[in-house]
Amino acid sequence: MEQQEIIPHLFRTEYSKIVSVLGRLVGFEHIEIAEDIASDTFLLATETWGIKGLPENPAAWLYTVAKNKARDHLKRNNIFSEKVKPGIQRSNTGSHEIEIDLSNKNIADSQLQMMFAICHPSIPAEAQIGLSLRILCGFGIEEIAGAFLSNKETINKRLFRAKEKLRKEKVRIEFPRVSEIDARLETVLTTLYLLFNEGYYSSSQNTTLRKDLCLEAMRLNYLLVDDPHTNKPPVNALLSLMCFHASRFDARLNQNGEIILYDDQDTTLWDKNLIIQGEFYLNKAATGDKISKYHLEAAIAYWHTKKDDTTEKWESILQLYNTLLPIEYSPIAALNRTFALAKARNKQTAIIEAEKLKLTSNHLYYSLLGHLYTDIDKQQALIHLKTALKLAKSKADKETIRKSITKIVETK
Repeated sequence: MEQQEIIPHLFRTEYSKIVSVLGRLVGFEHIEIAEDIASDTFLLATETWGIKGLPENPAAWLYTVAKNKARDHLKRNNIFSEKVKPGIQRSNTGSHEIEIDLSNKNIADSQLQMMFAICHPSIPAEAQIGLSLRILCGFGIEEIAGAFLSNKETINKRLFRAKEKLRKEKVRIEFPRVSEIDARLETVLTTLYLLFNEGYYSSSQNTTLRKDLCLEAMRLNYLLVDDPHTNKPPVNALLSLMCFHASRFDARLNQNGEIILYDDQDTTLWDKNLIIQGEFYLNKAATGDKISKYHLEAAIAYWHTKKDDTTEKWESILQLYNTLLPIEYSPIAALNRTFALAKARNKQTAIIEAEKLKLTSNHLYYSLLGHLYTDIDKQQALIHLKTALKLAKSKADKETIRKSITKIVETK
């Protein structure tokens, strides 16, 4: 990897680690200092490596510089005496030493604790995702704005308000008490679920960013699985769901970033290793006496990795949706159930169920009706697809719908 590539790569992998460790040390009261020190470290790396070349171990170089910058800054400011000093044990010599531990274990612990702090119920879900992308994933403000189809000013204000709220609520960067983990874990899993979906179903045209969002959600989920306090059935179920979905990532988009419908996907592009991982974590999730929405969605995703278009497959998916919807209703899940119904039974039955949903502001609703009517009433199919085209927002969705319209027109 060349120098112009390695710094952006290291920023994505190491920035969040440095911020989490320093943030744990100084708290949300001074989280911007942790972010500034991490940013300054990478700025110095850009300047120094451009002149002297890459060090033998670039990550270790970054850690050393970050530690030194943090020590210097803390010693010069009241943060040391007010925030850091009370938590430092006196050595035998009676002196105080600022210990900045960037070992793998402390990095993992710090990121987990930061995750619980960011996913605090006092701030809204979109702010939790935004802070996760910034602090835990190392995404820049422009990248976050791209993910939310927003602008830098809006994102900066959103993150500022979220940090202020966490300060006001005196949220500490630490593990919850054992008795509180399950309740807090639910919010963490919701944030990771939304973060993954933001990448998987995002209307952003940046396909690299889409995949990065999914991979970052998976990375954070792996941290939860690897810690004995959080390695619980719903955590494994969510990771299983992510693996199954990610296994089909490369088959879902063509070279122009347009969505390829499930029936048209090239199954040779499915990632077999991720499917195997998904099955492994789904089996690990099969303990205890509670079934979460993640268990059901992972099971649905599992059946979608089966290539054969059998009645058993679609009947199983249909029954899983029948169990999921009363637990956690969503318009997308309802639409997906209708698609499964068409596959398991017939399109006429599915049309009756679909039209009951009346999701008249959703382009996916009309896209589905267009698909269901295609072999039954082409004129009605065209009416629905043209409505879907008007409602669709992204270029990729519009192009997919246009192709469906063209296909019907050419076969009329």
